[in-house]
Amino acid sequence: MTQAEAKKTGNGAKLKKVRSILLKVIAAIVIVIVLFLGIVYIMNVISTNSEKKQIEPYGQHVSVDGKNMNVLIQGTGEETIVLLPGFGTATPALDFKLLIDQLSPYYKVVAVEPFGYGLSDETEKERTTENIVDEVHEALQQLNMNRYILMGHSIAGIYGIDYVNKYREEVTAFVGIDSSVPTQPGMDVKFPLKKLEFLKKSGLLRFALKFSADPYEGLAFDEKTVEQMNLITKQVSNNDTMLNEMDHIGSNFKGAQGLTFPQDLPLLLFVQSNNKDRKEWVPLHEEQGKESVHGKVILMEGSHYLHHTKFKEIAENVRAYMKEVK
Repeated sequence: MTQAEAKKTGNGAKLKKVRSILLKVIAAIVIVIVLFLGIVYIMNVISTNSEKKQIEPYGQHVSVDGKNMNVLIQGTGEETIVLLPGFGTATPALDFKLLIDQLSPYYKVVAVEPFGYGLSDETEKERTTENIVDEVHEALQQLNMNRYILMGHSIAGIYGIDYVNKYREEVTAFVGIDSSVPTQPGMDVKFPLKKLEFLKKSGLLRFALKFSADPYEGLAFDEKTVEQMNLITKQVSNNDTMLNEMDHIGSNFKGAQGLTFPQDLPLLLFVQSNNKDRKEWVPLHEEQGKESVHGKVILMEGSHYLHHTKFKEIAENVRAYMKEVK
């Protein structure tokens, strides 16, 4: 064997050795990932079953389409306020608790948890605006509620504008808490539903929540309420019903673009004044406020969840506004 051949043979042996080591490293990494995912999945199943037993029921169930919709009623006032949540708010009745406590001495407050949220059942019906609105209305009919102020957060602005046009004779006013506007841009985005479904079912969502910041830190919620909200959030976030609603966001916004609030309907909009992501946020709401002869826009500095920090101001302004328009 010549020196060149010997060198070539040596290089070949080294290359094989390096390749063998690389394959072993890759195989080890794959095994670690599979083991990690397996452990996360098993822990998710165990934790989900265990945490279900720690959830304390609240509110009452109403039968809608043969399924249970959870509704919390607090207060005995002559006027009724119906609260609707924003998209993805996992525990609507508890999330609104600070505001409900401020409103309930003066109103009967009804916090509706649509299908897929809070303690309500899931549903296989498509999460179109039409279906969601009809289901909420049916729940209120079951409770014999025929006159009420409709009050909603975020995407409830889209469902609400449809609702008040369908059931104008029942709704005495609409109050938006940083509510969505049909013409706001960017709502035709396609969401990564398959990835979100994988995160939920694999247990990676629960794993990520352990290391994420506490969304209720520094807020006025008591420890028990925060504990229950966290427990329920882990159960319902990214469930099939919620993901189906996400899939319909674009079409639901598009369907609302031809709608306006009835001119004679009292319309009160609480709007985040410091929305840095949407420069057009305030002008959009000011324009919407003009749809009603009683339209009023109140700017508030805070997060999108204004009712977490401005609950006292919101309650006070609702009472004052309703006295003005009577």
